[in-house]
Amino acid sequence: MTELGRLFLMLGGALLLIGGVLLLGSKIPWFGHLPGDIVIEKKNVQFYFPLATCLLVSLLFSLLFSLFGRK
Repeated sequence: MTELGRLFLMLGGALLLIGGVLLLGSKIPWFGHLPGDIVIEKKNVQFYFPLATCLLVSLLFSLLFSLFGRK
């Protein structure tokens, strides 16, 4: 039962973090517009893939889970 409680706490923390990023993301001007983000614009189509932003978020989550995931 303690493992289930720990899982819910981790999921709640992750949801809190994601919600905070979504709320504050528009106030951080460089978030989503880093060098390395791929933007392809054609006549009627725009393709945007935030590669560098995804790598940065992945690095932050990896650090958080390695710090708080230890027993």
